[in-house]
Amino acid sequence: MKIKRIGQVIAGLSLLLFLAGCATGSSEKASNFVEDSVLTAKVKSALLKDPAVSGTAVHVETFRGLVQLSGFVKSAAERSRAEKLAQDIDGVTTVINSIVIR
Repeated sequence: MKIKRIGQVIAGLSLLLFLAGCATGSSEKASNFVEDSVLTAKVKSALLKDPAVSGTAVHVETFRGLVQLSGFVKSAAERSRAEKLAQDIDGVTTVINSIVIR
């Protein structure tokens, strides 16, 4: 009888620990999503404000501080400028420049 009861207690504790871990993971995911969204907005804003870059032609995606730029621009200088603007944003750890020159 005692062994069955101990097994139930252990199973209950395991379930609680599992659920606590899931809750922590969810809040971390939500926090990462918000941080990434803020970085995306800051990069996009910098691109739109800069007269040397066609900000509407550059797409920005962010994942945990890594920013990927894509889209089409008219020159290598514009491509480089977009990358530099993204790198200068606080919180950006890496920039992958997938912009294509037309």
